[in-house]
Amino acid sequence: MYRFTNSAIGALLVAAAAHMTCYGQSKDDFNPIQTGVTSLSIAPDARGASMGDIGAATEPDANSQFWNPSKYAFAYSNAAVSLSYTPWLRKIVNDIFLANVAGYWKVGRDDNQALSASLRYFSLGEIDTSGDVYGGRSLTPYELSVDVGYSRKLSEKYSMGVVLRYIYSDLGFSTSYAGDQQTGASAFSVDVAGYYTTYPVIGRNECQWSLGWNLSNIGSKVSYNDGEDPAFLPANLRIGTTFTFPLADYHNLALSLDLNKLLVPAKPRLKDYGSEEEYLDAEADWENMSSITGIFKSFSDAPGGFKEELREIMWSVGAEYSYNRQFFLRAGYYYENEFKGGRKYFAMGAGFALNVLSLDAAYMIASQQTSPLDQTLRFTLTFDMDGLKTLFSR
Repeated sequence: MYRFTNSAIGALLVAAAAHMTCYGQSKDDFNPIQTGVTSLSIAPDARGASMGDIGAATEPDANSQFWNPSKYAFAYSNAAVSLSYTPWLRKIVNDIFLANVAGYWKVGRDDNQALSASLRYFSLGEIDTSGDVYGGRSLTPYELSVDVGYSRKLSEKYSMGVVLRYIYSDLGFSTSYAGDQQTGASAFSVDVAGYYTTYPVIGRNECQWSLGWNLSNIGSKVSYNDGEDPAFLPANLRIGTTFTFPLADYHNLALSLDLNKLLVPAKPRLKDYGSEEEYLDAEADWENMSSITGIFKSFSDAPGGFKEELREIMWSVGAEYSYNRQFFLRAGYYYENEFKGGRKYFAMGAGFALNVLSLDAAYMIASQQTSPLDQTLRFTLTFDMDGLKTLFSR
C-alpha cells in the first residue's frame, strides 16, 4: 500500500498553505477550495506578480505560457526565453522555492503562429525525519510540470492557443526495506486560451485595448495513495483586460484587471447537512466526482447560493509604466475573499530591458502581518533571441 510519512503530510500542508494562506481562520463560513498540486497556481514570473498576479491581457512576453498562451501569436520578437526564481514562504522556512523556464518561437512566414514551452519546479525543501520509523532519512518532496503549446492568429485582432501539460507530484518517501515502493502522482491537463487586441484612437492618441481569457489545468485528477486519495487539479478560469495609453512621447501607462475562479467544487461541510450520514454521502460523492463534472459543479455547489459563489472570484488590479520600452515601474493589488483563503496583498516591481536581455523584480507586501507570503521576492531574466542574433551577427 502506498503510504505518506508524517513529514510528507507536513510538506503537503505547507504547499496548501502557500495556496490558501488560511491564517488560522475559525469562522464557520471559512471553506477554501481544496486542490492538489497547488504550486501550479503560483505566479512564476516577476512581471505578472508585480502587478498583483495579472497577465490575461497584458502585452505578450516570454512568460505568457502561464497567463495566456494565445498571446504568443502577437509577440513582437521572433523568440525569447526566460528564467524565473521565487524563494517561497521565506517567513517560515528558507529552502522552499519555485524555479521556472519558459519560452516561445514564432514559426512560419506570416508572423501569425508560435510554439511555446515551459518547465516549472517547485521544491518543498529538505525535511528531516530523524526519530521516525524510517531511520532519520531526509525527505526532498517536490512538484514539477512540463508543457508545450501552440498559438495562432485567427484574424488581425484575435488569436487562440492550446497547451498540453504533464504534471508530477512527489510528496512521499521510499525505503529500500519497505515491502512496497511508492511513487509520485502524475496527471495530464490542457489549457485553452484566447486573446483579442485592438488600437482605438482617442483624441489624437493611438491606444491599445486588449481582452484575454484562459481555461487552465483542465484534465485528470492527481491520485495519491495508489488512487485512494484523488485530488482535483487547480483548474482555473482567468479573464482579464488591459488598456494602454500614451502619457507623452516614449511614456506609456497600462491599466489591467484580472478575474479568477477555480473550477473545482467546494468540499462539503458537516454544518450544511441535516445529519452526519448525509454529510458522509456528500463527501464520498465529492471525492469520487470526475474533474469534468467538478468544473460544472463548481458554478452551483455553494451552500450559500449566488452570494457564496461570488466569494470564489479572486480579482487583481495593476498598472505598468514604461519609458521607451526600456524602463518599467509596476504595482498592483490582489484580493481573495477571507472565507475562501483570505490572501490579500500589494505588489510592486521594476524592470529594465535592453535589446538582448531584460531583468524584472517583484516584491509582495501582504495586508496581514501574519501572512507567510509577506515580503516575497521574485526575479526574472529574459533573453531576446532576435537581440542575440543581431549581436552575434556583427
